[in-house]
Amino acid sequence: MMLVYTSITKNYLPKARVLAISIKKFHPDWYFVLLLSDSPPKDFNLDNEPFDEILLANELNIPNFKSWTFCHSIVELCTAVKGPAATFLAKRRKVKKIMYLDPDIKVFNSLAWLEENLDNYHIALTPHLLDPEADDLSIRDNEISALKHGVFNLGFFAARTSGQGLKFINWWSERLIKFCYDDIPEGLFTDQRWCDLAPAFFDNLLIIKDRGFNVATWNICHRTLSKSPKGILFAGDSPLRFYHFTGFDSGDGYRVLMHYAPNQIVAHEIWNEYGRDLIKQGQLEKSSHWIYGSFDNGEIISKEARRIYRNRDDLKKLFPDPFDTKAPNKGFYGWWIQNNSKYSTDNNKIYKYTFLKWFKGPRIFIKDFDLVVKIFIKNGLYISFKKILSNLKRK
Repeated sequence: MMLVYTSITKNYLPKARVLAISIKKFHPDWYFVLLLSDSPPKDFNLDNEPFDEILLANELNIPNFKSWTFCHSIVELCTAVKGPAATFLAKRRKVKKIMYLDPDIKVFNSLAWLEENLDNYHIALTPHLLDPEADDLSIRDNEISALKHGVFNLGFFAARTSGQGLKFINWWSERLIKFCYDDIPEGLFTDQRWCDLAPAFFDNLLIIKDRGFNVATWNICHRTLSKSPKGILFAGDSPLRFYHFTGFDSGDGYRVLMHYAPNQIVAHEIWNEYGRDLIKQGQLEKSSHWIYGSFDNGEIISKEARRIYRNRDDLKKLFPDPFDTKAPNKGFYGWWIQNNSKYSTDNNKIYKYTFLKWFKGPRIFIKDFDLVVKIFIKNGLYISFKKILSNLKRK
């Protein structure tokens, strides 16, 4: 059996729906698992969804899960769980082949070619690029970016659950549990950079050079999209297997599309169609807060707090559940309140800039503004600080 999974938090649920529907259109017998690093939405009912199963990240048997989760940002966590999930799912007796697809992907043609090739190969990856660039801007945008973020785009991988496929899954999973961070200066970019090593470690690896796989703004200038009289989409001479809509929500993806494919009519058509698909699947509905984005008292967890906790083994031992503010002395939250000024050197500048931006002119005057800011930061009252500023602005 072929098992497909994707990894999300609640805010990406509409994208995951579009992905699952597009896969089921061509492969209704493939089993689709939604991996959720969050709490399920209150009204979530699997019977009304295009998924066959929902798997929560806290069900993956990751040791010290709460401590481990706290060390990751939202993007880091959604990528870090991909490896342990593959290991977890590969143990199922009926699962012979496994595939991961990012939630912001849509399938446009059959993927049977890939499933058949996993009879001959044990692992399949797609490079970001198949063609060298010709000008400096494109080299910076694409080639240098691939050197920083990884040769292969891990919005997709496929593997057997036996032989080298299983060895790859287990190796990748072990690395992601310990080292899945966005830390380019240290040679890491979440789950991707690790797979630069895969061709050296695993002989039975298929590097897919079919231009229809994993088309995106970083390679679309070399893969012109077109539509046949029968309505079949192509990338170059190959059927468009799936398109990766990276940067859709932020608008960055469309900006890059306008730069590298301004006259590709079909590319713009599928981009607009994807937007309509998302709206149909609930894109405009408000999503609730990410459950691992705050302490249990509602205070947002800063990037600095995660970084310090991640790098301090003594803090992990002292605060095995860093989200818990009901622990003695308010747990790690209390420790961070007392100590964050030693580490958050840029916070005063950030808050002062925000204040001055919102309150230009003589409408409000605080003599010792820096002192006020320090008091709020020292007591971890980020949310309260923002509320007070908002109230003052309304006045």
